[in-house]
This record gives sequence, C-alpha cells and structure tokens, in this order.
Amino acid sequence: MSKAHNSSASNGANGLTFVSLYSGAGGLDLGFARAGFTPVFANDIDPYAVHTYNKLHQVRDPEWREAARRFEGHTSVCGDVRVAGANLTERMADLVVGGPPCQGFSVAGRMDPNDPRSRHVFDFLGLVAKVKPRVFVMENVAALARNRRWADIIENLKDMASLDYKVELVLLNASHWGVPQARERMFLVGVPHDGPDFALPEPPTLDSPPTVRSALSALPRAGESGNDSLCTAIITLAKSPVLRRSPYAGMLFNGQGRAMGLDRPAPTLPASMGGNRTPIVDEGDLYDGDSPWIVDYHRRLFVEGKKALSKLPSEARLRRLTVEEAAAIQTFPNDVQWQGAQSARFRQIGNAVPPKLAYEVASAVAKTLLADADKEVVEHERELALA
Repeated sequence: MSKAHNSSASNGANGLTFVSLYSGAGGLDLGFARAGFTPVFANDIDPYAVHTYNKLHQVRDPEWREAARRFEGHTSVCGDVRVAGANLTERMADLVVGGPPCQGFSVAGRMDPNDPRSRHVFDFLGLVAKVKPRVFVMENVAALARNRRWADIIENLKDMASLDYKVELVLLNASHWGVPQARERMFLVGVPHDGPDFALPEPPTLDSPPTVRSALSALPRAGESGNDSLCTAIITLAKSPVLRRSPYAGMLFNGQGRAMGLDRPAPTLPASMGGNRTPIVDEGDLYDGDSPWIVDYHRRLFVEGKKALSKLPSEARLRRLTVEEAAAIQTFPNDVQWQGAQSARFRQIGNAVPPKLAYEVASAVAKTLLADADKEVVEHERELALA
C-alpha cells in the first residue's frame, strides 16, 4: 500500500464521503449516512441485496429519513467487487467501508481456512490502497479477531494497513450500542498516522441492553399489514432434546431455531433464516403477557425429569420470526423495501451490520476525521503566519 492522502471529495452534512464495498442491503451504509457521510460508490454481488439497497432513498421512517436522503441519486453496482472496483479512483472519498464475506471465519459456518471467500479481506485492503482514503473501516465476524486459527490473517491485515494508517481492532457487542441483539462484530479501523486516535465513547446500553420485546412491540401484530411476511416453517419438538440450564439454550426443537427470551437481547440472527433455523416467538408472552411456554416445558424436562412431548400442544402459541421482526431486531428502518423471495430477504437481514451499531462506529469515525481536518487548518494557518 502506498502513502494515504487526504481526499478532495466534499459532500454531505459534515463534508465527508464514503465508498462502500460488500455493501449488502446497506446496514453499514445507513449508519454512516445517519452520521452525516454521503455515499459515492457501493457494490455487492447479491442482486437482491443491491435491489434492496437501491430503494433505501425511499425510506420514510422518521428516525432514518435524513439518512435516506443521502442515497438519492446514488445506486449500488451489482457484481464481483474485484471487477466493479476497477472504476474506483484515488482520493474519490474520505472513507472506505465494507464487510467482506465472513462465512470462512464464522463459527456458524465451516471455519474453513481454504474458503476462497476468506481472501476478500485482502481484496478489501487492496481497494483501500487504490482509493487512498483518509480512513477505512472493515467489519467482520468476531471470530476473525478472537479465534487463534485466524491470528496470522489478522496480523497480516494489520501489517498491510499499518504502512499507511494507525490501525485499531475493536470487538463490539451490538446490544451494548442500542441494538436488541447480542451480536458480536469486529471492526478494523485505520486512521491517519499523524491525526487523533480512533476512540469510541462508553457503550450507551452496556447495563441496560434493548430487548426483543421492545423491538417487536413497536410493530403491528404478526399477520397484519406492516408485519405480514410470515415464515411458515413448521415448529416440531425434538424427540431427544439437548438441555441446558437456560430454557432459551440447548436444542428443544428440531432444527437450530430456538425460542427467544423476549426480555433480553436476541441471539445473533443468522443469514440462514427462513426455515427451521428461524428463531421462535411466543405470541402468548408477546401479546398477552402469558408465562412463556418454553419456560414451563423446560422445567418439565430439566427439573422434573419428564419425557419430551411428541408434538407441540395447541396451547403453545409459538411461531417463527417474520421478516419485518428480524429487520426490527437488526434496527433497520421499518419501511425498508426488502427484495427477493423470503429466503433472500432473511439472508440480507442476517448478513447485515445493524444500522444503529454502524451509526455509533460512524460517529466516532466522523469525530476523528473532523478533528484531523481542524488540526490541518490550524497547521496551515500557522505556516501562513510564519511565512
């Protein structure tokens, strides 16, 4: 990588622009747009995600409307980033962001060191070298930073980037940052060597994370307009359940979909939702304040030692999470126009960075960039005074 330069690009509320790689449906981009950044290029290989992204400018959710305005006249390009990236130019943006494919690193995947998708983290830095932004932010699964299997990859990434940037690796739990989901993600952030360090504030919801109930209660009841993308995967009880101390852990149902505790953050929503991996909601608990059926069933098995039921009883008002509910748990605007079949919509949501988490990272990046710009102005004025 060669020497990074300040961008000459200027746009947006804070005058900052960004290039987005591996953009998906735009979760990361929405957060940066809300922090005042304006997108100038975006790309993803999933045509449904690109189609969704290209409708973000139509969002009218009051909380996100100003962010959505930054997407007007801007479209994501569909295709392999290594091809689409040929159009990127030096200093076209202040910032490059992106979340390269994580399947090769994720504990939810095969953790295959030979997975060709894992090479995209290096492709990302290659395109950073081409654009030469002032700052870059690369997002990925926490396992890439935490698992010793990937230690060499992390060190190689740091070594590559540290030629031109001060590099900071941070692990964040989304539930500590206003997201009703205990989703852990790593962010590799590069800032100018001679500028201020990248620093996040204290997590605003560390001691009081948002709950699933708070997210779902803001939506219409399942089946009503605005929350009607129902997942029809049948819920069946496991004949040989795997028990844990918590009724929301273990494997009490066939497949990997678990019941969600409504008064806590959700577990990480997987991209494989749509079938029996889709989390389960207890409507009696959600809508009527009934005792959660799964708690009583778990007590029957774990405490009383009784046999597993052969089928789900009629009084258990359980169903799968809807597309709209999954999006709400990820903190997307409530009127995103998700594109593609239901499985494609769930995949886009599960692959995304929660926009509210992205916003917190983006705000810290903006603070770093603007402080660096102020420093340059002061230094320039000092040089003029001494001339």
